[in-house]
Amino acid sequence: MRTAHREQTVRAAEAALMARLPEGALMARAAAGLAAVCCSLLGKGRVYGARVVLLVGSGDNGGDALYAGARLARRGAGVTAVLLGDRAHEGGLAALRAAGGRIADDPFAPLATADLVLDGITGIGGRGGLRPGAVPVARAARGSDAVVVAVDLPSGVDADTGEVRGEALRADVTVTFGTYKPGLLVDPAREYAGALRLVDIGLGDELPGVPDLEALQHEDVARLLPVPGAESDKYRRGVLGVVAGSARYPGAAVLTVAGALRGGAGAVRYVGPAADAVIARHPETLVHPGPPSAAGRVQAWVVGPGLGDEPGVEEVLASEVPVLVDADGLRGLDPALVRARPAPTLLTPHAGEAAALLGVTREEVESGRLAAVRELVARFGATVLLKGSTTLVYGPGGGPVRVNPTGTGWLATAGSGDVLSGLAGSLLAAGLPAVDAASCAAYLHGLAGRRGSGTAGPVSAGEVAGGLGAAWRDVCGGS
Repeated sequence: MRTAHREQTVRAAEAALMARLPEGALMARAAAGLAAVCCSLLGKGRVYGARVVLLVGSGDNGGDALYAGARLARRGAGVTAVLLGDRAHEGGLAALRAAGGRIADDPFAPLATADLVLDGITGIGGRGGLRPGAVPVARAARGSDAVVVAVDLPSGVDADTGEVRGEALRADVTVTFGTYKPGLLVDPAREYAGALRLVDIGLGDELPGVPDLEALQHEDVARLLPVPGAESDKYRRGVLGVVAGSARYPGAAVLTVAGALRGGAGAVRYVGPAADAVIARHPETLVHPGPPSAAGRVQAWVVGPGLGDEPGVEEVLASEVPVLVDADGLRGLDPALVRARPAPTLLTPHAGEAAALLGVTREEVESGRLAAVRELVARFGATVLLKGSTTLVYGPGGGPVRVNPTGTGWLATAGSGDVLSGLAGSLLAAGLPAVDAASCAAYLHGLAGRRGSGTAGPVSAGEVAGGLGAAWRDVCGGS
């Protein structure tokens, strides 16, 4: 599992570790790891004679860059430092000079021929984008042919929130120290980070047991997914009720049921006007004209996809089983109604729906995704899966926000969210807690999207649904 910690937590852990180490030892560890990554990026046998430019700010990130530059210079690289702060780390400057590195008089000249640029302008304490004086140099670095490597965090992004409130330097690779920072995993900052490399500097024992963010990996999801036993029947595996679709959007019902059936539900009960379309595609579905309360026993409900103005939301929310609310079910949703429920509720809005629920603009949600998901949870007392370029899951019990590491931009297609709702609903019916059901569903959905698109082409919602079984087997090691 990847975990991320906020600036304050990281600084406290570093201070505790530095109190037990010789002076400068922690920075030396960071610089050694940073230099090793740079050597691997330059390629075997290409460090000698390589042209490396260090963009150096006033903080410790500048010191890390200087010490790493000194290591590269001792291996034969031509290293030039561009000083962009009102001061620079004295020990790092001395080490660079002693190794044969130099300080640039003209900040732009060395960038024109650079093979690699180290971005050490600002660190995890930076806020509000680059200072005006650094912007032209950062643009020149990004416009060069060099590989841009960010030191701990791309300069200009917010380490804690993932926000980008001004100019920032987009990296090809980010080398981060000790632990990931939230901004490296959450858009829009994530898009500036490039490939991530984590360097262990010994912070593990000093970091708290509960991180601020976490990203599940295959083995984590495999441990959470339900596995039927010898005594299982369709009721023990979970029966999911689906209230979705309308005369105008029958396909939403079909796709929600598809996601549910491929998500391990023992049975799916469909309630709504699209029964003929559902049965035509999925004859194993149990259909009922409604109302939901008369449809039979279920362990969870999904309500909302393609529902239009059809009834059902309030009746489903009045039930005593877990409920997932998506799409049309989110329109005008009353927080008091959700908070009063005795059973878990999972809301799955995209940015536009989240903005409507919060009374803000879509742009505010997209630029501050972590703040948005936390505010939704606080307001509704429900677990929230906030869909988008970075899908986030957070629950009312606190703990870390989960960020989904799978997926592809091709998943932004009509009906994809309906499949996700059915999948997550089936995991709720199987008994998974809402946070785990949402997290596992997002993970499998993202994998299925990648498989369907080959990561390089369009994928339909139907293809995503069809790929869920293979994604499940990938995670669990089946064939």
